[in-house]
Amino acid sequence: MKKPPRTLDLISASVVKCKRCPQLRAYTAEVAHTKKRAHANDEYWGKPVPAFYDANARVMLVGLAPGAHGSNRTGRVFTGDASGDFLYPALFRAGFASQPNARGRDDGMQLHDCIITAAARCAPPKNKPTPDELRACFSYLLEEFDALPQLRVMVGLGSIGFDAVLKVLNERGFALEPARPKFGHGIEAVARKGSRVVTAIASYHPSRQNTNTGVLTAPMFDRIFTRANELKNP
Repeated sequence: MKKPPRTLDLISASVVKCKRCPQLRAYTAEVAHTKKRAHANDEYWGKPVPAFYDANARVMLVGLAPGAHGSNRTGRVFTGDASGDFLYPALFRAGFASQPNARGRDDGMQLHDCIITAAARCAPPKNKPTPDELRACFSYLLEEFDALPQLRVMVGLGSIGFDAVLKVLNERGFALEPARPKFGHGIEAVARKGSRVVTAIASYHPSRQNTNTGVLTAPMFDRIFTRANELKNP
């Protein structure tokens, strides 16, 4: 008999305690110890970072990995760095977040109909998780997908996030159209399994490199979440 999916709360607890990649646990702890001068007085999280979610979410965002002095400091995805400063205002404008500014785990932020997670859960050196590290984390993303049977839209933030989205859908037996979508901002792929339909959307990552150079603008990002709102109803 197949076991029922674990709840998001139980998955998150497992993520925080995860020791699958000792080298990453050592790196995140070292960053938390040495800190960044601008955050010298902050108490760093320094552990794997769980998803941030509304437990009834129909929209999932999948990013790359925690930032060394962002999520690895605050303990919440996309919180405390430039990427989050660009993401949360867009989510607020689209109705997915209760406020535009994300400062820390205790800032009162709530998500509506949305879960934010990542392909990797520990901050990696140079923000580049290895293939082995991504594989070690993948089961958590699968579990989060399984815990959300009402999920209708998956947004991949950056090429690695979008690849992780497609891998989840393939792993769970969904047929994709197109079968092998190439990454590009606003690209969509429709995944079907029986009567269930999930749409995968690709977005440029809201990194400072992209937002400061105009590769990703606020109107471009807003269109992603406008589309997610259109698609989330069955």
